[in-house]
Amino acid sequence: MDTPCNCVLRTIFKACYSRFRYCAQAEKRITQARLDVVGGRDRRMVWGRREEEYVADFVLVSRRYLTDYEHKIFRFHFLLGADWKLCCRRLKMDRGSFFHAVYRIQEKLGRAYRELRPYSLFPLDEYFGGTVRKEIRPERNIVRMEGPGRRALRPPLRRVA
Repeated sequence: MDTPCNCVLRTIFKACYSRFRYCAQAEKRITQARLDVVGGRDRRMVWGRREEEYVADFVLVSRRYLTDYEHKIFRFHFLLGADWKLCCRRLKMDRGSFFHAVYRIQEKLGRAYRELRPYSLFPLDEYFGGTVRKEIRPERNIVRMEGPGRRALRPPLRRVA
């Protein structure tokens, strides 16, 4: 299985963290409860506040996936907004160790936000009710060509035992 590069995982974390800050800083009287359709056999409607739910999910998933020491760094730096100097002084660590820990936290949480099931925090448009991505089945190796009158291209595939 292909694994994404660490820089991709950090970018996923930064996108989720940016949306977290936006949702956390929004005035609470502005957010609205919305009626959302919940898929499945029932297809029922539920009321929810997406921004508040996202903030809670972001914090709870972070707490679940990080160790106590990592969560302490995460809480000081990302949730409380302390700069690196204050964090290093408070946690009694040097600058290099602090930034290496921050990079590991970003990678770990980027992977967690992306691979969380059944509802991941990333991609953000799916979380907030936009487009829904369909799973690609590996047994269907068909490439569709665009244009009128073109047939599907079915390249020969060799099974790897």
